[in-house]
Amino acid sequence: MKTLVVCSGGLDSVSLAHKIAAEQQLIGLVSFDYGQRHRKELDFAARCAARLSVPHHIIDIAAIGGHLSGSALTDNVEVPDGHYAEETMKATVVPNRNAIMLAIAFGLAAAQKADAVAAAVHGGDHFIYPDCRPGFIDAFQRMQNEALDGYASVRLLAPYVDVPKAAIVADGAKHGTPFAETWSCYKGGRLHCGRCGTCVERREAFHLAGISDPTDYEDRDFWKAAVSHYSAAEVR
Repeated sequence: MKTLVVCSGGLDSVSLAHKIAAEQQLIGLVSFDYGQRHRKELDFAARCAARLSVPHHIIDIAAIGGHLSGSALTDNVEVPDGHYAEETMKATVVPNRNAIMLAIAFGLAAAQKADAVAAAVHGGDHFIYPDCRPGFIDAFQRMQNEALDGYASVRLLAPYVDVPKAAIVADGAKHGTPFAETWSCYKGGRLHCGRCGTCVERREAFHLAGISDPTDYEDRDFWKAAVSHYSAAEVR
């Protein structure tokens, strides 16, 4: 299938891009500038596209992101430290972000006569992010079937939606993903902070996968205390 990958530049989406390049016909990466404080992730998406020799589309929706106020990712709100299972992590929700991005990606895919759009939502996101759950993925596909009826047929591929992040690390290693060339940290500093929810999840995933983590962190050991107190419940 000719497939367009939604790629933020993070570990999950870059691993997905390498997977699709190995298993399907990767026709390009699409990334979104929604005014995120960790915009540097887009540089890692660009590197991934260059590495895989495919076009990279950066869609500027910063004006939209500016109206989605109240999130620690787009507003003057402190990014919380700790495990994703903590209630404070809901501060990192950007309302309807995936629905907005995927709708644009499907339009782009239809215009390019692609067969599929691939997104790297995964099981570890279910607790905090409703637009990363299987129910959302299924509903979005049904909506797009109606939206593109008679014009195009585009599938939504979400191969990680039922697996934890450790499984993505394992799959990324299988497909040669250069993990050091990915960016996860929500704070967007010089190094990964090692303390925000996505850094904690990243450190834990490498540990559970039994694969060496090449990432440089400001605080490399914080994750141990963070994961010892919390375990995210599955939400579908």
